[in-house]
Amino acid sequence: MNDSSTHSRTPDSTVGPRTAEPRTAGRRTVLRALALAGVLAGTTFSALPPAAAAAGAPETHTLTIRHLDRAGHATGGYSTHVTGISGPGAQEEATPYDESGTVTLRLPEGRYLLDSTLYGTDPATGTDWVVQPRLDLNGDTTVTVDARTTAPVDVRPPEPGARRLNGIGFVEVTHEGTTRSANILTAREGLRVAHLGPASEPGSVKEWFDTYWSGTRSDYALGYTFTSDRALTGLVRHPAADRLATLKIRGAAPGGAGGTGFVSVQPSAGPTVGLAQPLQLPGTATVLVTPERGLWDVALTGPAAPETPPNRYEENGIAVHAGATTTHTFDNAVFGPALDTRPGARPAGVRDGDRIALDLPLLADGDGHAPSAPRFRTATTTLHRDGVLIGTRRGEPGRAEFTTTPGAASYRLTASATRGDGSPSSERVTASWTFASAATTRPAALPLSTVRFAPDLALDGTAPAGTALRVPVTVQGTAVEAGVRSLTVSVSTDNGTTWTRVPVLDGRAEFRTPGPGRSVSLRAELTDTRGDTLTQTQRNAFRTR
Repeated sequence: MNDSSTHSRTPDSTVGPRTAEPRTAGRRTVLRALALAGVLAGTTFSALPPAAAAAGAPETHTLTIRHLDRAGHATGGYSTHVTGISGPGAQEEATPYDESGTVTLRLPEGRYLLDSTLYGTDPATGTDWVVQPRLDLNGDTTVTVDARTTAPVDVRPPEPGARRLNGIGFVEVTHEGTTRSANILTAREGLRVAHLGPASEPGSVKEWFDTYWSGTRSDYALGYTFTSDRALTGLVRHPAADRLATLKIRGAAPGGAGGTGFVSVQPSAGPTVGLAQPLQLPGTATVLVTPERGLWDVALTGPAAPETPPNRYEENGIAVHAGATTTHTFDNAVFGPALDTRPGARPAGVRDGDRIALDLPLLADGDGHAPSAPRFRTATTTLHRDGVLIGTRRGEPGRAEFTTTPGAASYRLTASATRGDGSPSSERVTASWTFASAATTRPAALPLSTVRFAPDLALDGTAPAGTALRVPVTVQGTAVEAGVRSLTVSVSTDNGTTWTRVPVLDGRAEFRTPGPGRSVSLRAELTDTRGDTLTQTQRNAFRTR
């Protein structure tokens, strides 16, 4: 069984009781949300875990902890945390304090993680973080936490004058299958760190430091990870620009609707505070990141009207390489249905007994990012069985549930949604699938496919007028596995009144755009080798300029 706990602190934290809880997948999200709130408010905070249950009644020993400042004097300016890892004291957790600088407590025998933050009365002098990954309490023990043993954490981007936003140091210690953790959140420079005590087992200590910076040319997310038998004593990293990877995050404003959004960037793995910066839309944010930190997540949160949830797009698990640039565009046309094509992804349509359910992003943006709060005026989903209407559902685009009858039958499932004000120039997306289905004894994926159109558009969702376009066309879903029997693409320049079939060569639909200020509508008709079909229409998919 793997069990772990985490806590956080800043130099401004108030000393008080701390508690522990098992880490879960949601733990990282909570830590990030708290940290982001603190950063945006310009404040620091302390996230305190819940109280651990007391152990039975094993033999206990006295642990004495002395705290010395950078001058070697006893200090009451500290916050110390002791967490049990293994043995009878595995569930113990304590945050002892005495203003004299020396504190004594009794704990059951076992392996502990100790970390201590030392800070002076003047925040400008910096903070010391001392970590002892291996504290074996098998008798009365005295530990001295000495700020004079620390060395600087000197991590900075290649741009002189870049402003440090925030950072986090995090350590995980594993022993006998149990993992415990500690962290420090830093809003200022001047952090110094040190290892304390004997080495732990090889590879049992994992530590990382993430710092985030704002520069005039770009922002920076610099993260480094280490696996060892000891905590770090100091860290110096001054990466050159060519040793960093570049992430470009483009935020669109289709239809000319601007405003201020927020771009966030953070490593995919482990708790972190992340970078969150405003972005005037349409616009592009540039963030340089460290490839050695692994995969990265980026997101764009758009502006929202009062009492309206903001719309958020995400792209997670981005692989980056030194010297290379990766670009991600959010909230731009062409909006339409998109399937999650990652291995093991949840199916967009499911038949379970007599129940048929659809959960498909019908208004994903041009790069296929699903919106957290899609902007739409109307949304309708209908289901027909052998030509007879089973039901109509209204609500969120691409989400509906129906109850049908057991026998095998032919079905037509149609989902549609309208973006904009509902006028003839509004964007309207419709996807209609036909397939055969019968009752199932367990959940089974419906044979659904989609077609993605990806024209090269400006960030206002427009293409040049009177220009020959070659629009990439991509098939997703069941037709990829079963094979495509036929695929046709048609274009309309009169709001979908008339349609003209256009050639599709080497995966691209070829046509000429109309005059300035006109709209282009797109239609795809697909049949796979099993006879399942899709008719997908995207009215007023984009405009010309």
